[in-house]
Amino acid sequence: MNWIRRNSPSREELLESRFIKPFAHRVAHSHLWRFTRTSVPRGTALGLFVGIFFLIPGVQILGVALLALPFRANIPIGAAMTFLSNPATTPFLIAASVWLGNSMFGLHANVATISIMVDEGASAGAWVRWVLSDAAPALLAGLFVISVVSAVVGYLLAALFWDNWIRLRWRRKLRRARDQRHEASTSDGTAG
Repeated sequence: MNWIRRNSPSREELLESRFIKPFAHRVAHSHLWRFTRTSVPRGTALGLFVGIFFLIPGVQILGVALLALPFRANIPIGAAMTFLSNPATTPFLIAASVWLGNSMFGLHANVATISIMVDEGASAGAWVRWVLSDAAPALLAGLFVISVVSAVVGYLLAALFWDNWIRLRWRRKLRRARDQRHEASTSDGTAG
């Protein structure tokens, strides 16, 4: 939790964004920043979906902040989950997405084309031709499937983790209370 709080944007930083300002009064609502049994799994799922499907840094956190409103998801958790798609994981996500899109729709997109275009600094026209080829539908379909599956798995794991964490906290409180009662009863017995 401390890592998430340190690495997620603060409420004030997010509200200063020019894209968020029109919605600032809603994004600043306290229920979007509380860590609760329902908001944490929702934030996890939303962050994974947006982080994987929209591979554009900066857009991800803003997307989570805006989509957190209708889903009543935790913004800091959602923003932290977007960091799972980063420069180290993006090539694997793209390759897996194109492979999955090819498999699902019988397309014949080539992952190497993307890396060649990026390395050569392809023109806008080349990117438009790429989008109109088999590659873009394969990539988008694969990204969508991977992001939905990741969001569902993330939601379930976060809910399970949260329930276990709360259960552990309650056990500790009950154990402390029992130990205090035991100490009080033993000290009364020795005092009498």
